[in-house]
Amino acid sequence: MTNVTWHVEGMTCGHCKQAVEKAVANAGAQAEVNLADKQVTITYDKEKVTPEVLREAIEDQGYDIV
Repeated sequence: MTNVTWHVEGMTCGHCKQAVEKAVANAGAQAEVNLADKQVTITYDKEKVTPEVLREAIEDQGYDIV
C-alpha cells in the first residue's frame, strides 16, 4: 500500500470531510481528512488506482489540491 498526503483548499466542515472521503473511496482508496490542517492522507494500492485518478475524484467535488 502507498500513502500520499495532499493539502486541499476549500474543506471547511464535516460535509466537506465526508465528500472527500466518499469520493476517494469510490475511486478505490481510503482517505483520512484533517480539517484543521486542510489535509487528506490517502492510502491506496498503486496497482489498482493512480494518484491522478484520486486527484480528479477530489477536484470533481469542487476542492483544490495545492
